[in-house]
Amino acid sequence: MAVGERNGPQPDDTPSSGEDVVPASSDAPVPARRKTLAKLEKVNRNPSLVSRLRGLRRALPGDPSFGDPLSTAGPGSARALARVADRFLDDQPGASREVSLGALQVWQAALERIGRGRGTHEVTIVFTDLVGFSSWSLPAGDDATLELLKAVARAVENPFRDRGGYVVKRLGDGVMAVFPSPDRALEAVFEARESLDQVDIDGYRPRMRVGIHTGVPRKVGDDWLGVDVTIAARMMQLGGDGNVVMSETSRAALQFGTAEQLDLDIRPWRKPLFGSSPNGVPPELGIWRVRRN
Repeated sequence: MAVGERNGPQPDDTPSSGEDVVPASSDAPVPARRKTLAKLEKVNRNPSLVSRLRGLRRALPGDPSFGDPLSTAGPGSARALARVADRFLDDQPGASREVSLGALQVWQAALERIGRGRGTHEVTIVFTDLVGFSSWSLPAGDDATLELLKAVARAVENPFRDRGGYVVKRLGDGVMAVFPSPDRALEAVFEARESLDQVDIDGYRPRMRVGIHTGVPRKVGDDWLGVDVTIAARMMQLGGDGNVVMSETSRAALQFGTAEQLDLDIRPWRKPLFGSSPNGVPPELGIWRVRRN
């Protein structure tokens, strides 16, 4: 380096124009940056602004609760982005959060409108449950209860799988399963009930109630979610002390001659004299009780 040259700017260097130089953001004075961020954060957290944005979201297409864990579960690009955004957007009310989720809410609504946010094919959902299991298991003890659950699993799940069913999950003393058709589901259910008749644990002979509904639920990983799943569970609850209850959607989807081939008696389900209307079931949906002759 030649004598007299300076390596880099010196303290006496000043702009020739005399104007202030706006520093790059990385070189901005720390107190100034903090002050600016504090102002932005104050605006972002402004309760009045957040409230107005939430009101706007209620007027937008789609679910205004989009952003909570249940509404972002499931497949779809909008939901996937919402799950990613949730890692960066804290849970505190904020204008930025409402704007971001509002945009994703509209996007998801548009996808569902063209069918991409819902299930892709029709399946028959089956729920089972043992009648009086809790009352029996408490005095019976853990060993007898475990023995019963293993015997029930063999009696029920093997016929389900043999008839093309997929056991989605075990629910204590019951299961949730899906079948490609209601015909396969009914065949499996009544074969399972015959097998269950052979189970006897210390004098306790389990009775199984069953709910069947056909619809287009949404598959999420190894699980299924949606209104159709809820309806199938309600059908099972209507099974009372050990009946098989089926929705009109499933009955209408049966192939011609299935009832005769399986020797089934399918009649309208009657609400108990002092019973209430079933919750979670569309009022226009027909409900049927199925028995073997």
